[in-house]
Amino acid sequence: MAKSQETFGKKDKQKQKLKNRQAKEEKMQERKANAKKGKSLDEMMAYIDENGNISSVPPDPRKMKTFKQEDMQISIPKYVPGEQGETVRKGIVTFFNDAKGFGFIKDLQTQESVFIHVNQLQEAIKENDKVSFEVEMGAKGPSAINVKKGV
Repeated sequence: MAKSQETFGKKDKQKQKLKNRQAKEEKMQERKANAKKGKSLDEMMAYIDENGNISSVPPDPRKMKTFKQEDMQISIPKYVPGEQGETVRKGIVTFFNDAKGFGFIKDLQTQESVFIHVNQLQEAIKENDKVSFEVEMGAKGPSAINVKKGV
């Protein structure tokens, strides 16, 4: 008598593969049976109400507002010199290094730190001095110019 070519391990693996294949087939049949047909266009449609919230109900045309394209500003408005009323700000010198020639001023109005370079000073300053200055945007952020001692 000849011995069977299939070992116990091979039979087990084949049984497991067959079992997995049948489970996969059952899951696929279940998904097909429970699948919903595509939604209609009305069910997929979403609207935005007058407050900007997403809604499934169309907005009321009586509450619709119209805007002029010229009045809309999407970006930062262009800077026009002399247009912004008060450009001179007041602040306190929080740090100043005489050897390196730079420091920082804390703006009293916005509480932000503004860089100062020795070239922009009208007179010598030191830490905790009250100063008046103008702000311009530098390469790395706001920079103080025309810095004067005293408030």
